[in-house]
Amino acid sequence: MRSKVLFSDKHYTASQNLQGSSTMASDKEKLILVEKTSNGIATITLNRPQALNALSRDMLVNLAFTFTRLDEDPDVRVIILTGAGRAFSAGVDLTAAADVFKGDVKTEATDTLAQMQKCRKPIIGAINGHCITAGFEIALGCDILVASTAAKFIDTHAKFGIFPSWGLSQRLQRAIGPYRAREVSLTAAPLDAQTAEKWGLVNRVVPPSELLGAARGIAEAILKNQEGLVLKYKAVINDGFKLPLGEALKLEQVYFHNSLT
Repeated sequence: MRSKVLFSDKHYTASQNLQGSSTMASDKEKLILVEKTSNGIATITLNRPQALNALSRDMLVNLAFTFTRLDEDPDVRVIILTGAGRAFSAGVDLTAAADVFKGDVKTEATDTLAQMQKCRKPIIGAINGHCITAGFEIALGCDILVASTAAKFIDTHAKFGIFPSWGLSQRLQRAIGPYRAREVSLTAAPLDAQTAEKWGLVNRVVPPSELLGAARGIAEAILKNQEGLVLKYKAVINDGFKLPLGEALKLEQVYFHNSLT
């Protein structure tokens, strides 16, 4: 059974319960949708299809809060992130770009990527179409990526003369290697889904009609395992990846011994 929670552009506070009643916002304002299943899967949908899910300031702030609340929700064990319509996200809304990255968007609590990195639960990105610049950076914040055959990954920072600030210059090269990352970022050319899979950016590519089913299949496979160990395993993989191998192996031993107590 699935239930839907709708978030409008109005910021909700930390005291608001994610499982509470839906907002009374108009359809235009329902930019972040959250659907939860009874078995522990929460699906976040970027819901601005008429603008290819271009990201406004309030949309980004609400997305950050959504990850925070889902991480705190004991009924949620795995999170899926996708976009409505034919794009995952076209990136920052250029009609309001000056407003997007100022003020509270730069604080940790309202920074989408910061909250994704802090999230203990596995995040599966279901990339349904164009995934551009800031949208690309959000995709790189996921733990697992599934892409439809229609997906295209594009980094336009060099094209528009805007320096990356959400980690694309560092996360992409760690995913596909520095040589391929340079090609993607310095040319600003689209990276199609099949090449992204070949280069190791995405786990698998499926037809558009099968995308959410594939993401849910991975989520359901995760749900079959011991919840506490899944959280710790994600943490040790992510934390260890930042370290030299010798230090990462020591970190694994710390996690191992802590699991015995």
